Amino acid sequence: MTVDVPTFRRTMGLFPGAVTLITTGSGDLRRGITATAVCSVTDNPPSLLVCVNRKTGTCMEIARLGLFSVNLLGQDHADVAMAFAGAHGVTGPEKFDFGHWITCPQGLPRLSGALASISCKVTATTEAGGHSVFIGRIEDVAFADEDGGALVYAQSRFHRLQSVA
Repeated sequence: MTVDVPTFRRTMGLFPGAVTLITTGSGDLRRGITATAVCSVTDNPPSLLVCVNRKTGTCMEIARLGLFSVNLLGQDHADVAMAFAGAHGVTGPEKFDFGHWITCPQGLPRLSGALASISCKVTATTEAGGHSVFIGRIEDVAFADEDGGALVYAQSRFHRLQSVA
């Protein structure tokens, strides 16, 4: 038995996910998307996995450049997340007008104030449906100066984590 798309989306929407920006490129070739499809692969070598829709400029630029960054968003970054999700109608490098951006040692866009910004070199790529799955070896990590909670997405909206203990 297979599941239809609405059922799949409803089910996956119940899974809370940390909100990230996957970014790549430089100058006019900077690209980025909002994503929750990010996870660790292994600690030896330290690696991450990201899933990116193949129709996006972000996917094309990661494939061309062989580099990407994952920026873990804090609770005050909902506006940046929405911009990179396309909610403000901006595309390509115009998305970087939202938030304050610097360049990491690998030359990739890094969001100032991201809880963590992780720069990766692509070591493997595979395709799954309409997405490319990139595995990247972690080359560099930067942390925010302030501790804060991660922005989380579930049931079609952003949430703030709250301690229960």
